[in-house]
Amino acid sequence: MMNVKDKIVLITGATSGIGKVAAIELAKMGAHVVIHGRDERKARIVRDEIVSICGHENIEILIGDVSSMQDVKTMAKEFLSRFDRLDILINNAGGVMDAKRQLTVDGLERTFAVNVASLFLLTALLFDALTKSSEARIINVSSMAHKFARPDWSDFQLERKYSSNLAYGNAKLYVICVTEELDRRMKEKRVHHVSVNALHPGVVATNFAKESKGSMMNLFFKILRPFLITPEKGARTTVYLASSEEVKGISGKYFAKCRPASIKRTFISEENSLKLWQKLEQLTGKDML
Repeated sequence: MMNVKDKIVLITGATSGIGKVAAIELAKMGAHVVIHGRDERKARIVRDEIVSICGHENIEILIGDVSSMQDVKTMAKEFLSRFDRLDILINNAGGVMDAKRQLTVDGLERTFAVNVASLFLLTALLFDALTKSSEARIINVSSMAHKFARPDWSDFQLERKYSSNLAYGNAKLYVICVTEELDRRMKEKRVHHVSVNALHPGVVATNFAKESKGSMMNLFFKILRPFLITPEKGARTTVYLASSEEVKGISGKYFAKCRPASIKRTFISEENSLKLWQKLEQLTGKDML
């Protein structure tokens, strides 16, 4: 294991599920963990719970709704007011959104905003802080659902054809595209002390898909919940990528069960990843590398 004691770790979506478990495990190793959530009261309760488990006070909260790009900007500003560097960024927030297509306050399709645009924007806003770490790691939670993606590269937000399952599959494929494009750009710029990897956590029994009422995904998770893996098992690959010496210097990969895993590359290419990257820069108003 890498020594994560006193490493500064930010985990989005960390007040429940695998994000919370990852926060607990890294805090137990001595990391200075910042847990993000939407609900301040809930975040404070979780913070106190983690403190009681890990035995130290270096657990902080960061509040914001990642469906709002303004909230993401506020979160980044707040983080940078407290810390001069970031060692580990775990982009964990996400999930299946609405059975019917819904727009955010920014006019973005909500699944795309929560799973992809917020991830891109937060990483871009905190990238300089990551470069100030001696060895920084960016960990993007994707999913095997990317194998069911059917992206239209001229219609990222599914204005012409929408379903919650398609939106989610596409979003998790886009997370892999962002991961690979960021890795390419860092290598071109010789940023060798920052790595970025994506992962599939497993099919986990959490509150996942609860916001997608009426969708097939919501029904699927209700029926199969007793057979799904625990959040503790689901968090293992996240914790592994954050703390293992085995992945030092490894970047641009996709992991499952703490091992490199195959990606369905039918829709993934450098050309398509660049299209997505440029679209995200346009939509968020933020360049990255």
